[in-house]
Amino acid sequence: MTTLDREQTRATDVALDGAGGHPLPLKLAVPAALLAGLAMLVAFPPYGVWALAPVGVALLAAATHRRRLRAGAGLGFLAGVVLFGPLLEWTNLHTGYVPWLLLSLLQAGYLALLGVATAWVSPLVDRHRWAWPAVTGLLWVGQEALRDRTPFGGFPWGRLAFSQDTSPLLRLAALGGAPLVTFAVALAGGLLVTFAWRDWRRPAGLWRPVAALAAALAALLAVGAAVPAGVRGGGDTISVAIVQGNVPRLGLDFNAQREAVLINHVDATLKLAEQVTAGTQRRPDLVVWPENSSDIDPLRNPDAGDRISQAADAIGAPILVGAVLLGPGAGQVRNAGLLWQPGTGPDLDQLYTKRHPVPFAEYVPLRKIARMVSSEVDRVRSDFVPGTHAGVLDAGPATLGDVICFEVAYDGLVRDTVTGGGQLLVVQTNNATFDVAEARQQLAMVRLRAVEHGRSALMASTVGVSGFVTPDGRVDGATGFNTAAVVVRQMRLGDGRTPATRAGVWPEVALAALAVAALAGAAVLRRRREVAPG
Repeated sequence: MTTLDREQTRATDVALDGAGGHPLPLKLAVPAALLAGLAMLVAFPPYGVWALAPVGVALLAAATHRRRLRAGAGLGFLAGVVLFGPLLEWTNLHTGYVPWLLLSLLQAGYLALLGVATAWVSPLVDRHRWAWPAVTGLLWVGQEALRDRTPFGGFPWGRLAFSQDTSPLLRLAALGGAPLVTFAVALAGGLLVTFAWRDWRRPAGLWRPVAALAAALAALLAVGAAVPAGVRGGGDTISVAIVQGNVPRLGLDFNAQREAVLINHVDATLKLAEQVTAGTQRRPDLVVWPENSSDIDPLRNPDAGDRISQAADAIGAPILVGAVLLGPGAGQVRNAGLLWQPGTGPDLDQLYTKRHPVPFAEYVPLRKIARMVSSEVDRVRSDFVPGTHAGVLDAGPATLGDVICFEVAYDGLVRDTVTGGGQLLVVQTNNATFDVAEARQQLAMVRLRAVEHGRSALMASTVGVSGFVTPDGRVDGATGFNTAAVVVRQMRLGDGRTPATRAGVWPEVALAALAVAALAGAAVLRRRREVAPG
């Protein structure tokens, strides 16, 4: 090899590996991964320090940069355990530690894949340092796209986008939904690590990268804040009441208290009717009860049906009831939102059946195998049957876009209700088996959906937190947790569509495809580096 060849090879190695070509020492990388998980955790409700989400992204990117793939996986998994263990702690409150542990480890596994991908693209971002922020954002979107869909339909809890409910970046949801918000958060993290990855032992000119970083982050936040958010189309207003009846006791045995839960919601509605009669409260055009407000099938149990009819007749408005309905087959049940009209009772044409029952909670896949892991699966005696149609319900004064509980986390399920004609987003949920942290995390998702589709929205919970959300993401009338409450608000209806609603899944497809392209580009560079000495 000539001297010129050696110089060219050396130049190639430097270009591929960057200055020095070394990863962070392991004694720094491990704490960085731990701090990454902690920073991302604190970004989510109930803590809500949204600005720490990019910091967590940056720390994980720094920890895994230039590492071997196995080490990248380990560091990503470590960050994932620190994030998802506490974030999903509410899943162990009444089912024991095994389900919580398995779910947390499964979700951490996706961050292990992200760690592998981040380590893999190191040659690419070393050669094209300007691309590091964008590549970081793309890999996060790709990881979440996979996690949101696998296994058993995925588990989107803990997406970066859901940590930004009070951030200026939330408004980006109107342009590209949750994937674009996640991309922006991870892009900010990529900016942090790009500007931080330098030799800080050379103090000369440090103000320039710091100033450039501050300007880039300020520009990103300014772009988010500049996106217009508000109701799209329509303009009519209706009065809506949320009834949060509460349960006698929190826990899985709320189901054994089903008659008391139904009576709580009936009595609360009757009290509201008394206030309307006395003139101290406006008569609502619509009353929304939460998921599981009637776990006694009111279509088959005359007493339950009579109680709901009594409430609907007294208030003089349709009630959207969260009911558990038997059938259609033997041993099957449905989690449904059913419109109950005053004077005429249930409107079976306006019935929504939950399309995405929760695996291992509302149905048990691989039951025999699951039973060997935990006998708690036998608490689910009957598998819930999924619905086949979007939750678009004609309530008279408004067309509702109804989703039930965890469905609010799934982009497509919410979008289908809007494209189907929903003028008002409704989330019926039951948090009696969880805690206030889970409820606030869920409300953050409702806030993103309101901005994403330019719709007023509400969340009605059995025990809280319930509340109304304006189309720009502000919460009004939020209730306390584990308490009874009735809240009435005027809500503006929407008929138009945001760019995110029109684009549908395509922004996520485009970003995920670019992530694959980045991985492929890194593969080419790695191959060139392997053959360079020859």
